[in-house]
Amino acid sequence: MLKNPMKSLRLFLFRMMFNLYLPYLGAGIHITRISSDYRTFDVRMKLRFYNKNYFGTHFGGSLYSMCDPFFTIILIKTLGSDYIVWDKHASIKFKKPGRSTIKVQFHIPQERIHEIKHLADTNGKTEPVFTVYLTDDDNTIIAQVEKTVYVRKKTR
Repeated sequence: MLKNPMKSLRLFLFRMMFNLYLPYLGAGIHITRISSDYRTFDVRMKLRFYNKNYFGTHFGGSLYSMCDPFFTIILIKTLGSDYIVWDKHASIKFKKPGRSTIKVQFHIPQERIHEIKHLADTNGKTEPVFTVYLTDDDNTIIAQVEKTVYVRKKTR
């Protein structure tokens, strides 16, 4: 039996909102799981005729799109409405061509969230950097993405 059916429904609807978001739908990006505390997102993208590039591998823009909002969303959901959270900078390093399903997990440990909150409260703002690796079916690293997020406590 579900402990909190309303929370489960909200989580399901939140995930469906992403999966039906036209840029993600068009690129074949699919959120497969969101943890109940919103600190972990699992994302995958199958190689399809509509998301291949000229060389028959995953289009680089779609690989980056897989990574665009998730660290920001994790921080918004976990820090709450007293904080301003924005993407500040991103970079992607392509390691190998993607020829199969690509997957990536976004996770921020609770200790890191506490650290970010403390730095924002103490210094007025902070700009944490996160790194994720996109892997294929064989767990080969296809790309490395670094995201810098701006976090500031709202002033009243």
